Amino acid sequence: MKLAVVGGGSTYTPELIDGFARLRDTLPIEELVLVDPAADRLELVSGLARRIFAKQDHAGKITTTTDIDAGVADADAVLLQLRVGGQAARNQDETWPLECGCVGQETTGAGGLAKALRTVPVVLDIAERVRRTNPDAWIIDFTNPVGIVTRALLQAGHKAVGLCNVAIGFQRKFARLLEVEPGQVHLDHVGLNHLSWELGVRLGGPDGENVLPKLLAEHGDAIADDLRMPRKLVDRLGVVPSYYLRYFYAHDEVVKELGTKPSRAAEVAAMEKELLEMYGDPALDEKPELLAKRGGAFYSEAAVDLAASLLGDGGSPVQVVNTYNNGTLPFLPDDAVIEVQARVGRDGATPLAVPALDPLYAGLIANVTAYEDLALEAALRGGRDRVFKALLAHPLIGQYDYAEGLTDRLIAHNREHLAWA
Repeated sequence: MKLAVVGGGSTYTPELIDGFARLRDTLPIEELVLVDPAADRLELVSGLARRIFAKQDHAGKITTTTDIDAGVADADAVLLQLRVGGQAARNQDETWPLECGCVGQETTGAGGLAKALRTVPVVLDIAERVRRTNPDAWIIDFTNPVGIVTRALLQAGHKAVGLCNVAIGFQRKFARLLEVEPGQVHLDHVGLNHLSWELGVRLGGPDGENVLPKLLAEHGDAIADDLRMPRKLVDRLGVVPSYYLRYFYAHDEVVKELGTKPSRAAEVAAMEKELLEMYGDPALDEKPELLAKRGGAFYSEAAVDLAASLLGDGGSPVQVVNTYNNGTLPFLPDDAVIEVQARVGRDGATPLAVPALDPLYAGLIANVTAYEDLALEAALRGGRDRVFKALLAHPLIGQYDYAEGLTDRLIAHNREHLAWA
């Protein structure tokens, strides 16, 4: 089995390598290709990757290349984890929206739109290269904004599934609180990427006992603290919202907070510098503890599980992924991309049935899906007017003067990445 990781020079990659090494019985990789245009980072990351494999007695070969075509050739699956513009672009996404009184964040709001506009054309170009070299290869997208990027891939006819670590993070957290193995915990996870709720937490399987009321009664304070939301809000909802819902439920509070401290991008950039120095140490043969603060926790386990299911029989039969709606949420079009539990196998992902949603959740999902429609149109066709309409449609913006100011700033800060600008 051959896997390629586009964006293999990311500081995330050792997390992925560690999962590949530990879970080699689930996903028996013979060759892993790390692909990245940044040759210097690739050398540091691949050196550590090989030492991790060696320490854990993994017989797979790790190779590197800056050539996408060569890297994805004959790959059974291609994982995408790239960041167009790097941390510098992310820092802009997180700062200029604040000038208009709006949340600055890399995956939602105006910053998320900027990231989508930069990313979709690049990802589609990579996917076409994969299709030319191996049309049977699966594309696993971890590149944000996952929902919009996955929809672009699917609409272009690619074999693609989107992946996020939010659900597996909740699964692991709830398993610790319940003192059970993670595999015993199944989530009633519903929504869009970075706009989701855990409506139930079931033991033993998708039809098992719902222990969410017990979790909230016994551990509500800890859960609310992790979400940075009031306990009384979580209790009133009776569900566990993704921590990304804080941008919607406490928008003005978050804007004030973000204006008083360095951006997350600045923190991550400093962390990445330190990590890369660590990776260059020939004595280091395991992922450093600092990597856990970088983000992407449990990404490797989720990626292994998904790849194993798509390529064989090694993964879990039910996983939380991003895929076509196809009637699962009846208030959305079939070609919307949703994030729900799905049966995953060699033929792809098929969402499980979802109970009728409370309008509190359905309304916001529908609103953000409409924004994603417009965002994808802007990413594919460009144009100031399309950018403005997408921003105006976003529930975190929604006022024409905000949308005007954000449109001007988005284009000014991203001109080098937008061919039409």
